[in-house]
Amino acid sequence: MDATASPSAQGPSTPPATRPARPRQRGRIRLRTIVFIRWVAVVGQLATLLIVHFAMGYRLPMVWSLLTVAALAVLTVGAQMRRKASVRLTDRESAIYFAFDMLQLSVLLFLTGGLNNPFAILILAPVTVSATTLSYRSTVGLAALAMDCVIFLAIFHLPLPWVTAGGFAMPGNFITAMAVALGLAVIFITSYVYRVAQESRYLSDALTAAQAALDREQRLSSLGALAAAAAHELGSPLGTISLVSREMQRDLPEDSPLRGDVDLLVSQSARCREILAELSRRPEDSSADHFHMLPLPLLIEVAADPHRRPGVALRVEQDPDPADPVPPLLPRRPELIHGLGNLLQNATEFAQQEVKVVLAWNAAEISITIADDGAGFAPDLLDRLGDPYLSSAGETKDRRNRTGDHMGLGIFIAQHLLERSGGSVGFGNSAFGGAEVRVTWPRTIFDDENSANRNLGGGNLGGRSFANGNLDARKPDSTFDGALAND
Repeated sequence: MDATASPSAQGPSTPPATRPARPRQRGRIRLRTIVFIRWVAVVGQLATLLIVHFAMGYRLPMVWSLLTVAALAVLTVGAQMRRKASVRLTDRESAIYFAFDMLQLSVLLFLTGGLNNPFAILILAPVTVSATTLSYRSTVGLAALAMDCVIFLAIFHLPLPWVTAGGFAMPGNFITAMAVALGLAVIFITSYVYRVAQESRYLSDALTAAQAALDREQRLSSLGALAAAAAHELGSPLGTISLVSREMQRDLPEDSPLRGDVDLLVSQSARCREILAELSRRPEDSSADHFHMLPLPLLIEVAADPHRRPGVALRVEQDPDPADPVPPLLPRRPELIHGLGNLLQNATEFAQQEVKVVLAWNAAEISITIADDGAGFAPDLLDRLGDPYLSSAGETKDRRNRTGDHMGLGIFIAQHLLERSGGSVGFGNSAFGGAEVRVTWPRTIFDDENSANRNLGGGNLGGRSFANGNLDARKPDSTFDGALAND
């Protein structure tokens, strides 16, 4: 849980610490969207040319202008006829479409005044759309093409049609300033929009991973409940089978032809008993699922159990309000188990000898502080912990600085799941240098759920003492245990 532990370490249901590589797939843009935008451009360009030339009386090179618009229309029709409108274009195909749109607009601007034409700002549209949807490489290529078009139009263009002879032309220094402004706009808008879109994509991927982790935890929880129910329900009939088969084995003479079959029946019933007993002894799969509400110390034990590491001790301390010494009951939700498990796994992985968990509660809130004796969080990452993917300038083999690129998915998932349960997560370094994570919830969140659960008659453990946090969650169900004891 040091500089790289918390950002990079993953829980049991998360992938390795690097950002998962996206598979090669179709892009984000459908052909239908490109076609729609192009037809809007065709109609807008055609309407503008006709209004300016015939209604306003400005003489335009209509033949070449209409041919330029017709070229866009013909390629749009060809794209519609050649492929289904619902197909998703690849990154390369989308970039080619945007590049052609930019060149077609540049030709039309060349014929109608270049940068003197107020519509020259539309050259920013394709590269802006590219920044939101396409890859970095395609976006950079289109940005370079846009700047080339701006420079070309600043130098070469036909005069802007005007009421006076010879057309209209702005001073050279103004055109230069316009070209510089458009070039800077291409760089700034593209960079800004791409960064925002990239963060949105990263957040979407991370939320998908968090939901996948939660779904997996819920499936495991359901599977454990099913295993516990099966062990419970099968205990009585298996005990009867075991009892009857042993009586048959005792009554049959040694030379009976049925002796071998009865011995096999006895051995296999014993094997079934061992399997069911094993299911009943696995806290992560069965017995802990008998209770919806667990005492806080037991919840920590359940969350930490899959992540224990030899040589690293887990020490759980309690700091209760003197007026409320009994640990509160928390629901055994998958998001709590997985979120706390991720944090405990990070602490265990990067601790040197010990992970300390301090449980505190009072009438207002419940808090869990997880601290390790490792090197702690790196200062340059401390303020950014909780982002889906982290990047650090330094990457060394030392644990404190082994940050790598695109780390932090495990911490993001843990934080997202715990905040989804109504809590808040804070990161820091303890006074002894190790990493420290503090999770807090308002007491009312779990008190309301505990009251509702008691009213339904489920999981009420409030009458037992957990002052030391040592509830044995592995004790088999009494009915099952009694059925299997009939030897």
